[in-house]
Amino acid sequence: MSVVKKTEKLKRKEYEKLLADLHVELVKLQEWVKATGAKICVVFEGRDGAGKGGVIKAIMERVSPRTFRVVALPPPTEREKTQMFMQRYVPHFPAGGEIVIFDRSWYNRAGVERVMEYCTEEQAKSFLSGAPLVEKAMADSGIILIKYWLEVSPEEQTRRIGERITDQRKIWKLSPMDVKSYSRWYDYSRARDEMLAATDTAWAPWYVAFSDDKRRTRLNIISHLLSEIPYKEIRREKVKLPKRQRPKGYKEADFAKRTVPEKY
Repeated sequence: MSVVKKTEKLKRKEYEKLLADLHVELVKLQEWVKATGAKICVVFEGRDGAGKGGVIKAIMERVSPRTFRVVALPPPTEREKTQMFMQRYVPHFPAGGEIVIFDRSWYNRAGVERVMEYCTEEQAKSFLSGAPLVEKAMADSGIILIKYWLEVSPEEQTRRIGERITDQRKIWKLSPMDVKSYSRWYDYSRARDEMLAATDTAWAPWYVAFSDDKRRTRLNIISHLLSEIPYKEIRREKVKLPKRQRPKGYKEADFAKRTVPEKY
């Protein structure tokens, strides 16, 4: 893969202005999806510390969780381990009027499960040949499927995982699996290369985003996501607030015993 040249990082004020403009467009997308019954599925994959969660948080910041839904599945249960591999993911696919974002997805089999030997090579190869067929069925059913791979440099990954070790606000992001998999950089690189080659199709292509600069990555992915969906602005009637009713003798309740202490 080619290396992207480093550029000056965006200032927070500029970033927030650009992000606010993109949030407006995401709301337009949301209203279009609701009005048309469109079905959109977005997959985020990448190494630990690549920034998937940050991108998803930026997308979700100003939209409705009733339309945009994030799926981040825990490890499979003993029962789920006996199912057909894709079975646990299918119930989460979008219905009409929904946008589903997968924070890691069925591609766990091609990545962490394969590298950490939680599945056999035969199972991994079977997945790589079968996944495009499932995704073709998704596309044929009307689902717009968009897949992103976030690529982080080894130096930046080390810095971010180091923060997870020392920052009490981020320790929940660091799992024992992250620590185990950290040393297997090139095993993950080989697995990634084979995964992209086998599952990059006309109906579900992969898009790679270099994610060392978090702010630019978030803006670039949201902008690209919007460009991949043929949404239009839905006109809404101008809202005019009605007058409030008269109190008719109502007296406000006494909340003295229930008031949250004003500590700050």
